[in-house]
Amino acid sequence: MHIITILTDFGLKDPYAGVMKGVILSINPEARIVDVTHEIEPQDVREACFLVPEYYPYFPRGTVHLCVVDPTVGSRRRPLVVVADNHFFVGPDNGLFSLIGDGRAEAYTIENRDYMLPAISPTFHGRDIFAPVAAHLSCGLDPSLLGRRIEDPVRLTDLFPRKGGDDMVGSVVRFDRFGNAISNISAKDLRAFTGSIPYLIELAGLSFTSLVDSYCEADFTCLIGSSGYLEFGYFKGSFAAKTGTKKGGEVVVRRCEAMGNEG
Repeated sequence: MHIITILTDFGLKDPYAGVMKGVILSINPEARIVDVTHEIEPQDVREACFLVPEYYPYFPRGTVHLCVVDPTVGSRRRPLVVVADNHFFVGPDNGLFSLIGDGRAEAYTIENRDYMLPAISPTFHGRDIFAPVAAHLSCGLDPSLLGRRIEDPVRLTDLFPRKGGDDMVGSVVRFDRFGNAISNISAKDLRAFTGSIPYLIELAGLSFTSLVDSYCEADFTCLIGSSGYLEFGYFKGSFAAKTGTKKGGEVVVRRCEAMGNEG
C-alpha cells in the first residue's frame, strides 16, 4: 500500500518529524505519509497507547504505523515491529502497543542493521531505526527479516478501570484540543458494569446520572465520544480549564438505586 502513518510527541517546533519523513522518502519515494498527530504530551506513552487503536482501523490493511513516544531512547529497551490485523506497527518496546492485537499480535525485535541508517544516534532512533524500518516495510519487507520473534513485548499494567463492589474507578487518559476529558472507561466497560442498574458517574465534583449524545445538550456533558470511551465536556469551553481536572483524575461509576440530580 505504501501508506505510512506517523504519531509522535515531537511537536512542530523542531525538525524531528520532517527529518523522519525525509528518511522514509529517501528509501521509498512512493510512500504516502499521513501525520496522525505530533502533539502527544511529551513522554506520555500511556496517552499514545490509547490513541493507536483509535486511528489505525480506519487505514487500509497493509498500512505501516510509525509510532515514536520514547522517553527511554538510547537505553536497553528494544526497537520493535508489531504485526496485527494485517497492519504493521513500528516503535519502541515500552508498552506503546499494549492495546494492539488483543493477544494475537506478532512482535519482532529490530536487530538487522541492513534496514537502519549507517550511523545510529542514541537520542534519535526515530530517524535512524524506526523511520527506515517503516519505509522498508512499506516496500514489502517481511518483518521476520528484521530480527527475532518475541513473546514478551512490554505491556502497560495501569490501562484499565478497576472494579470493586458497586464502584468502577477509571481515570482521565488525555484531553483533546477542545479540553474534553477522555477516560479509560469504554462503552463496553460501562455496559458490562452497570447493566440495567441505575448508576452515577462522578468526576471533578460533578455527578451525572445519564449519558447524552452530544456536547451541546447541557453546560457539562458526559457521553461516549467518537473514540468509544467515556468523556466529559463543557459546552463552548474547556472542561479541563473550567474544572481544573488533570490527567489521572479519578472517574467513578457507582451502581445505585437512588440517585440525585445530574451535575
